[in-house]
Amino acid sequence: MLVLEAIVLLLAVLLLAKRDDITTGETWAVAALGVLMILLCGFVGKPWALGAALGLQGLLVLGFFITPALGAVGVLFSLAWGWVTWMRQDVLKRMAQGRLPGQQ
Repeated sequence: MLVLEAIVLLLAVLLLAKRDDITTGETWAVAALGVLMILLCGFVGKPWALGAALGLQGLLVLGFFITPALGAVGVLFSLAWGWVTWMRQDVLKRMAQGRLPGQQ
């Protein structure tokens, strides 16, 4: 998910750079967010990685202040992160109860 999100952000940088109403600092901020998402992929096994990914997601939602399209991308990926987080909790709950098909 982080890689897909980073790809979308880094492609958005190309479009943001061509707009006249977007400053260079805002373009660099979006690029830095994309690079941070790629770097976070190296730490997905750490216990704090999910919180960090959700924190970066929150920063992306704040992209509404740069351009509404960027904020909309943030909202769409937030829904995807919510679904992934829900699925993770469901699998952990089923694993604790011994209801996974591989446990029977």
